[in-house]
Amino acid sequence: MHTLRTLTHALLVLCVLSGTALAQDDGMAMEKADSPVLMSLKGLHQITAGHIMSTAEMLDDEMYAYQPTEDVRTAGGLLAHIANAQYFFCSSAAGSDNPNESNFEEAATTKADIMAALEGAFAYCAGVYDGMTDAQGTEMRNMFGNDMAASAVLAFNSSHNYEHYGNLVTYMRMNGLVPPSSQQ
Repeated sequence: MHTLRTLTHALLVLCVLSGTALAQDDGMAMEKADSPVLMSLKGLHQITAGHIMSTAEMLDDEMYAYQPTEDVRTAGGLLAHIANAQYFFCSSAAGSDNPNESNFEEAATTKADIMAALEGAFAYCAGVYDGMTDAQGTEMRNMFGNDMAASAVLAFNSSHNYEHYGNLVTYMRMNGLVPPSSQQ
């Protein structure tokens, strides 16, 4: 009898836990269904951030200092610029003040500093994506003197990321390195 009661309790607990898990999955699916544009933009941003972080990790100190000509940024300078831009674009999309008080292109001079700046910047943007719905993404923001939807500002951010990732790809190829996006 005791074994039967224990088995019954175990099955009840399993059913409750399964039901809770299914309800959570349904909630996540509902959240995604309610904001497919933001979920798509977040996915694109995660791809760009992943390629940039992989690049930042794989480059050595010599490559951080690499500058093909005097007229362009160093690889480290590009990565620091991307970190600055994350705060600019994502705070603009959120309609809030830029929380970044540093200019990473001036302040972050080592690989460790730039990596930390990128990690913080991408984490900040992830919070903006997580906190925004498609409805909020339609709210208008002023970007470079033009009115655009908050979701368009986030799309601009991913475009900007890929613009500079493209620069970094060229730097890597010029030095015999295979970019992260080509390693997959």
